Amino acid sequence: MPVAVDYDLTIREAEKALRAAQTADDVRNVWKKYLSSLGHRTLGRLLLGRAAAELIAKRDPDGPSGPDGD
Repeated sequence: MPVAVDYDLTIREAEKALRAAQTADDVRNVWKKYLSSLGHRTLGRLLLGRAAAELIAKRDPDGPSGPDGD
């Protein structure tokens, strides 16, 4: 599932970028870059310190195989 892989990579990149942000302008630039692909809720959660891995797990609690084990 390429979309899920892209989402996982994107959320991890955004997490790193937000952690590296030193100024409000840095945060704004990260926000603008990732807003269209992640959305404001996910970015807000990252900004408040939630881990990308936690957000990924909550998004897909059954893992890549799905609820029926396929």
